[in-house]
Amino acid sequence: MNQHAGKNGTKNVDGDDVDESETALVADGSEMISEKLKQLYDSVAEEGISDRFLDLLEKLDAAEQKSSDEERSS
Repeated sequence: MNQHAGKNGTKNVDGDDVDESETALVADGSEMISEKLKQLYDSVAEEGISDRFLDLLEKLDAAEQKSSDEERSS
């Protein structure tokens, strides 16, 4: 339910007044979404980095170092 504040209180997108129970439902839904997003973020952060990705990062570092060394010697 999309809401915006009107002159006479909180209104929904149709311009109808929104009562406190509807406002509480929206707040509860927002809190639930926030909690689910936090759980997802935490699970991704705990996964760690795969060995293949670490190997790619090492190759990138080596290529950057080689490029930097070549620029210094030129």
